Amino acid sequence: MSDERTLDLLETKIEELRQLNAVEGIDLSKEIAKLEEKLQHLRQKLYANLNDWERVKLARHPKRPYALDYLEMVFEGFYELRGDRVTGDDRALLAGLARLDGRPVVILAQQKGRTTEENKERFFGMPRPQGFRKARRAIELAGRFGFPLISLIDTPGAYPGLEAEEQNVGATIAESLQAMAGVRVPTVAVVIGEGGSGGALAIGLADCVLMLENAIFSVITPEGAASILWKDKDKAKDAAAALQLTADRLLGLGLVDGIVPEPLGGAHKDPIKTASALKDELARRLRELEATPAEERAARRYARYRTIGRFHVAPPSVPETPPEPRM
Repeated sequence: MSDERTLDLLETKIEELRQLNAVEGIDLSKEIAKLEEKLQHLRQKLYANLNDWERVKLARHPKRPYALDYLEMVFEGFYELRGDRVTGDDRALLAGLARLDGRPVVILAQQKGRTTEENKERFFGMPRPQGFRKARRAIELAGRFGFPLISLIDTPGAYPGLEAEEQNVGATIAESLQAMAGVRVPTVAVVIGEGGSGGALAIGLADCVLMLENAIFSVITPEGAASILWKDKDKAKDAAAALQLTADRLLGLGLVDGIVPEPLGGAHKDPIKTASALKDELARRLRELEATPAEERAARRYARYRTIGRFHVAPPSVPETPPEPRM
């Protein structure tokens, strides 16, 4: 989206005029109104028909709200729990207690960094085994106290380094999935940015799965798929289209249950408005889930994930010439 820089420059110009307009004796309201009208027109033109790759770039936008932003805007009194009781703490995956409209909930959230130092601390939002063990600990805590569980997903995938493999990252993901599948409390997962591979699934096997409008959810990144299928990372745009990773496509496939709207241009254009929409949707979904008996909720969750996927069985091939009869 090369025109996005034009929008940023126009927004900066409008803000400069607003500051001048605050000076006594200067009236720039007409000029500001004209520029705001032009900005709105350009936004509608740019964001009306985004392709899949443009959605990927919006999901990764550096100014997009991250999990900690939503924890501050949507929930009250977040109290973080640290450590996996085995090897240490993982800063890419947060766990803790909070309140949503006064209701106690357990939170799992994946957090990226905005600076180089923060990304080093957060491993670029890619959880390691200790993160998944911490997640399982929090899931079990939710079940023990009967608190609903909410997951905020934003990761390219689990950390792929040697350290993670040495600690059996695959098994820790599987154990987190098992805990998510078996917990008896209502569970809601929201993809707020990137939902990548097992790193996302580990805390995303929920009763209800939501996506923000410009989020993505896929078994692999477009770059990773392009490298495997075409041996060419420059084919990432084609891979994004093939993966059907956008919210509207996944809703059509029945893989997610709802889409939380974002302001025109993405969540970073108005984080407060996005957070308000997310809060309303979370509260509504939790009310629906809490009204369902636990046994029925567990049965629905089981059926949901057993029926995911489609396949086609080809008819058996018929030989062009029948075999010679045997005497």
